[in-house]
Amino acid sequence: MPSVPSSALTAALRVGDRVPSLSVPVRDGAGWTRWSTDALFAGRTVVVFSLPGAFTPTCSSSHVPRYEELYEAFRGLGVDEVLCVSVNDSFVMNAWKADQGVEKVKFFPDGNGDFTRGMGMLVDKAAVGFGPRSWRYAMVVKDGVIDALFVEPEIEGDPFVVSDADTVLRHLGGEAPPDIALVTRPGCSHCERAKAALAAAGLAWTEVPASSRLLRALPGAGTTPLVFIDKQHLGGADELVAWVQGRGPRAA
Repeated sequence: MPSVPSSALTAALRVGDRVPSLSVPVRDGAGWTRWSTDALFAGRTVVVFSLPGAFTPTCSSSHVPRYEELYEAFRGLGVDEVLCVSVNDSFVMNAWKADQGVEKVKFFPDGNGDFTRGMGMLVDKAAVGFGPRSWRYAMVVKDGVIDALFVEPEIEGDPFVVSDADTVLRHLGGEAPPDIALVTRPGCSHCERAKAALAAAGLAWTEVPASSRLLRALPGAGTTPLVFIDKQHLGGADELVAWVQGRGPRAA
């Protein structure tokens, strides 16, 4: 996405400010209801992450899934709710939530941009046909007051470096589990060995079934599994087993 002028967020709220007090229409089943921000935030600790749009690449592949994956870790640190905000209507947000398979993160449809405007985070994405949308950010809200704020830098493109779930979790004193991806293929005994090692260690992973073309394009000489941990290529099953064993008690 194109860059946003450096003055775009000059009116943005800061740590210590109260979040906007308003309500939004939400499609619930066959009818409509309204969600009040007073009810969502008052007397509670809420992690909020806001993003440019439903079904967009970074939002769908990284931003939402990792918050959903780390939801219980947030809860263990005293967080009552994890809220995803986007300037999309309720129908779109409901469809996106179903498409993502999200069960824990709450989707907040800011269709008119009222909450985002009140946060001072509404920016112009007309150059890509989006119109007014939210800048990407995250925050920790305690009893309606912003306790911590993680706003992406105003640089060219769609930066995603500080509003991720791992960063917010670390700020709260938690330790995010490693982000593990396995590229596998059917009938691969080494793939099963790798998954068994992870399961025994209590570690979650994402499995990506591979085509021959994908295997040729990725590092690892076309063998499976290809193991990636925190965006780094580790190797195959042998390297993964050694890595798990090296974690010691932390893997239990």
